[in-house]
Amino acid sequence: MRLAPLLLSILLALPAAIASAQNFSPAITVDNKVVTVFELEQRRKLLELFRTPGNLDELAREQLIDDRLKQIALDRAGLSITPEALANEVEAFAGRANLTAEQFTTILAQNGVAYETLEEFVRMGVSWRDYIRSRYGNSVTITAADIDRALGQSGAGADGIEVLLSEIIIPAPPPQAARANALASQIAQTTSEAQFSSFARQHSALPSRNNGGRLGWLPISNYPPQLQGLLLGLSPGEVTAPIGITGGVALFQMRGVREVASAPSAPTSIEYAAYYIPGAGTDAGRAAAARLALDVDVCDDLYGAAQGQAPEVLERNERAPSEIPQDIALELARLDRGEVSYNVTRGNNIVFLMLCNRQSSEDTGDRTAVAEQLRSQRLAGLANALLEELRSSANING
Repeated sequence: MRLAPLLLSILLALPAAIASAQNFSPAITVDNKVVTVFELEQRRKLLELFRTPGNLDELAREQLIDDRLKQIALDRAGLSITPEALANEVEAFAGRANLTAEQFTTILAQNGVAYETLEEFVRMGVSWRDYIRSRYGNSVTITAADIDRALGQSGAGADGIEVLLSEIIIPAPPPQAARANALASQIAQTTSEAQFSSFARQHSALPSRNNGGRLGWLPISNYPPQLQGLLLGLSPGEVTAPIGITGGVALFQMRGVREVASAPSAPTSIEYAAYYIPGAGTDAGRAAAARLALDVDVCDDLYGAAQGQAPEVLERNERAPSEIPQDIALELARLDRGEVSYNVTRGNNIVFLMLCNRQSSEDTGDRTAVAEQLRSQRLAGLANALLEELRSSANING
């Protein structure tokens, strides 16, 4: 592991670690393995930082018990991850939020989370994934009939769900983060559509503010997978808890849910282009983005706009929905193919986003992607069954 992020994390997290030193007493035992009070507190803070919905105390407890059960299985198999591989995995984890490991470490420390807490979270996730693949991978066979059946079930005759939402994104650069979070917490308490719309007109950074934040009907599959359950759990009028995104805070209010026939399949990958325009927060930058929007119809047109500039000014990505940074994923959720958005910023640049395509097993006929989805589902089922077996035979106290 590189010394800089580790040293920075130790220095930044030292006061929190010292303050909590008295809490290293055992809270739970799983056979001969201990979960401390400090670990429970740290996992809860990490889940809170990730904006995880639900009872965080209970989730922290259950996750750490599962981690000890998984470690028992890993110890029996003699499996571990090297420090170098773990450092790469932590870097990749931070990269999903468009941050370096050093930047992510700083955010952790500001929220009272030790670097080692994230490191352990990532280590266990990666180690367990690799263990399940090595243990069961050869026993999972996906047949042509399995793929045909999956394609048939996700075909055009399937029912789908659409949601009618209102949205607010409040800018939250570091100097304004506390104020933005306080305002978002206030808005999250409302159940009035009129009041939410008023807040949107006053505070939202999105063009939809002119319409009180109201969006039209959209398939729930357009939204990031990690938000779909949260959104579907809302009652009409209810607002999500504040959702942290890069440089801002997002809130959604539920206005309606409906089932529709012939809904599009959930995308297996999303292709999009990101063109970086200097001048974030300036009239000149916004004007440049607006002019570009008039000149481009498809993603390939952006290559002409980027001609003669540094290669990094234009990115074209094709990623699984779960791998797309959340602020970008929320923008893409509102777009159809060829539509653009320039609400996201990175540093001093406007991110000019264009949706190139949503790929699904239905419209691409990508049998390999379907096979991988089925394999992942079956491995997840085997992993859950093994975890239940380990839990039933373990002595858990606390």
